[in-house]
Amino acid sequence: MTKVIADITMSLDGFVTGPDPGPDQGLGHGGDPLHAWVGSGQEVDRDVLRETAESAGAVVMGRRLFDVIDGPHGWSDEMGYGADHATTPKFFVVTHSAPGKVRLDLDFTFVTDGLASAIEQAKAAAGDKDAVVMGGGDVIRQCVDAGLADELIIHLAPIVLGSGTPLLVDCQRRQLVQRDVRISPSATHLTYALRT
Repeated sequence: MTKVIADITMSLDGFVTGPDPGPDQGLGHGGDPLHAWVGSGQEVDRDVLRETAESAGAVVMGRRLFDVIDGPHGWSDEMGYGADHATTPKFFVVTHSAPGKVRLDLDFTFVTDGLASAIEQAKAAAGDKDAVVMGGGDVIRQCVDAGLADELIIHLAPIVLGSGTPLLVDCQRRQLVQRDVRISPSATHLTYALRT
């Protein structure tokens, strides 16, 4: 059965980017250390990245994140979802309108009728794999707050950013169940069940 997994990296003070993220600086000013774990070379980090990339049959993202990854400083066709484990799941972008053109040669579907619809389409497209909601922060927040995910994975980076894009703000109370913790010098990888 396809699981919906909300998966994102966060600073110790709860930010998923530094200030002023955008197509030229996807993680905002000073936000690059958030994703140091992706290229750390540590065995734990490599295993987490490989498992995440290989388990994703479809991926959901918001339009701002799409604009970053499809922008001039974003992904390449060789190094995309999963970094050096680059895989090619189907991508569903939550947006009000589709862009005029797409730079990357990946399978993007632009969903204009909301996050729940994008997740349902991703689940249908994922086959026997997972549907992963990769962000940005507001899409993950909505997913958790609305109870649309089965699991929440947070890659907790050992940095205090001080400001940026917060993750879980203005959410209703929700009790999670911790399922897994893996630790490296670059991140603590936390898995929580949202539905028990």
